[in-house]
Amino acid sequence: MKDPFATPDLRIEAPALRGPVACVDLETTGGMAVHHRVIEVGIVLLDDGAVVERWSSLVNPGQRIPPTIEQFTGISNEMVVDAPSFDDVRTEVRRRLEGRLFVAHNARFDYGFVRNEFRRLGEKFSAPVLCTVRLSRLLFAEHARHNLDTLIERHGLECSQRHRALGDAEVLPALLAAFERTAGSERLQDSVQSVLHETRLPPHLPQDLADDLPEGPGVYLFRGEGDALLYVGKSRNLRSRVLAHFGAEHRSSKEAKLARQVRSVEWRETGGELGALLLESRLVKELRPSANRQLRGSAGLHCIRLCPGPDGPAVEIVPLADADPTGDEESYGPFRTARDATRALEGKAREACLCLKTMGLEPGAGSCFGHQLGRCRGACVGKEPRALHDARLRVALSTLRLKPWPFPGPIGLKERMVSGEGTVLHVIDRWRHLGTASDEAEVAALVDRSSDVQFDPDAYRILVKCIERVAPREVVLLAAARSRA
Repeated sequence: MKDPFATPDLRIEAPALRGPVACVDLETTGGMAVHHRVIEVGIVLLDDGAVVERWSSLVNPGQRIPPTIEQFTGISNEMVVDAPSFDDVRTEVRRRLEGRLFVAHNARFDYGFVRNEFRRLGEKFSAPVLCTVRLSRLLFAEHARHNLDTLIERHGLECSQRHRALGDAEVLPALLAAFERTAGSERLQDSVQSVLHETRLPPHLPQDLADDLPEGPGVYLFRGEGDALLYVGKSRNLRSRVLAHFGAEHRSSKEAKLARQVRSVEWRETGGELGALLLESRLVKELRPSANRQLRGSAGLHCIRLCPGPDGPAVEIVPLADADPTGDEESYGPFRTARDATRALEGKAREACLCLKTMGLEPGAGSCFGHQLGRCRGACVGKEPRALHDARLRVALSTLRLKPWPFPGPIGLKERMVSGEGTVLHVIDRWRHLGTASDEAEVAALVDRSSDVQFDPDAYRILVKCIERVAPREVVLLAAARSRA
């Protein structure tokens, strides 16, 4: 039945958009389709380039709507408590989407949620997908921003209810018509065909892989024959990065060889780039994939430690695990071996004319060998006050210092999801990433088992850089674990 509110002047002439089209928008409890659920569906149908139907429904997600999502969308837990489940509306959704071009803004987000909702019900769903973000970037590459608010303003459009499913879905036919008015029908046609063209996957991989891959940040795992793990990688956009491995323009024979060996692909969404960096670092060390450059864990690493003594700090070379670099001790490093740590210390001593005997690195009585050669200022024989020598020692080592933990206890570090749908909370204690949490119970569980997580130098370097530039409002102070209370 024709929609009485259809707008004739929005009729689209590009042949690729004259067939059956479904413009779709979803509101969800979060940004990861495998964990979060749909709370509202909005669908606008086009036939022959014109709107013929609008439909929407709230959906009971079977899980709590986070406060950030409630504030963003205006959809509360009270609003969905009596709403149908996705199971209840699946027939209505499938009837409107099946056999149509699936159009959405950030389309892989909405398409991924629809596929996952059907998958939970034991059903498959597949459709050709057109993303209006990618289409806008292709048509108007001179512009830097292509989010929906920007495009609404740029093309002089109106949205009846922003961040509600039907309101956002209703903008899309008008947006496509605006693209055609600005770029022309022929160019729009060519651009739609270009966006719809997918990288062809090799025949030994599941052909629906491209449909399932999300366009968000995370970590991917390549497995070969016998489920052997070949490679772990990270990306801000999992779909484009994974598909790029199988494109024709391989940048090296090594990459081409890896692509031929892959038999299955797994991925883990993280919501943000920080989560992807930390997860990749951990998985490479834990799983040791054959094609990765192996990262070293804390086992076997050493550091320089300054321990308080009666006359001044004693210098020790100790295993990193024994030094507790996550605490208040003065620790420097890390170094791959004790020999590397000793060489670094001796090099700093030479540069600053420090006394190896005073630092406990040279045995025997009397002056040190360096003092005899004029390379020590005489702390070993009382010519230089010990306090001054120790102060110069700390200055010489300052660039190597493992930063002390700047908080009184564990923290939660907020990271906004790239999709814009909410945040994830990284739980961190004394430079150790304990995991991510979505509620208070998960936070408490992670903090309580924090003693089981070892210091990881790669995670340490990632977190130091992150915390140096993070806004204070993104840090949440957490209660210490009961075992350390």
